[in-house]
Amino acid sequence: MSDLIIVAFPDEATAFAAGKALVALQKQYLIEMEDVVVVTRNENGDVALHQSVNLITGGAIGGGLWGTLIGLLFLNPVVGAAVGAGAGALAGKFADIGIDDGFLRDIGQSLDKGGAAVGMLVRKITTDKVMEHLEPFREKGQVIHTSLSHEAEAQLKAFLEKIPPMHLPQDQLGGGRK
Repeated sequence: MSDLIIVAFPDEATAFAAGKALVALQKQYLIEMEDVVVVTRNENGDVALHQSVNLITGGAIGGGLWGTLIGLLFLNPVVGAAVGAGAGALAGKFADIGIDDGFLRDIGQSLDKGGAAVGMLVRKITTDKVMEHLEPFREKGQVIHTSLSHEAEAQLKAFLEKIPPMHLPQDQLGGGRK
């Protein structure tokens, strides 16, 4: 089972850097993700989803390969490749794997203008090593949604969110602190 984690950041640059860092950690086999998406909300309030995998390109390449193979069977690999690439691109355009786009757009509407969030669907994680590599993002984000256990979510929040300073009680009417 995968866990959904969405972390908001105050600006796009930090969110994109965090997404890039997560992809790099996946290449090191420290985290296994089904999906990672950066959600941005510009100053006009428009929400955009930046997928980590371009499904249209992937579909076109896969379709082109299958089309070429099928075309070879019918002695016309060029036509087979073209038809396969078109069909694969179309299938990739309508495929939605990973985190639901509608849900991510709703999350995007809740962001401050100019803000961004990283949504990830995590299968496996080596928590201590991943946290070590994500140190540059300590106290820069806010956890806005997870499917983690309460304990794991609290640990993530303690890492990513700034802990407000402790204040002394404020003066009150009729007395207060001296």
